[in-house]
Amino acid sequence: MNIAESLKQCREERGLNPYELARALGVNHQNIYRWESGKFLPGIEMCIKLADYYGISLDELVGRNF
Repeated sequence: MNIAESLKQCREERGLNPYELARALGVNHQNIYRWESGKFLPGIEMCIKLADYYGISLDELVGRNF
């Protein structure tokens, strides 16, 4: 699984739409679409914020499996 797919899966598993997630993170909803399409990736600070919001590790957030 790539990072974009993982970001989308995390959001969908929690029953959030892009607008709700964007509001919770204080970003524009278009950023959510861009990240989930793989056109752009969130910076490390936003990745940390996303992982904290979801209550998961950065490895889990980016779809890294061991």
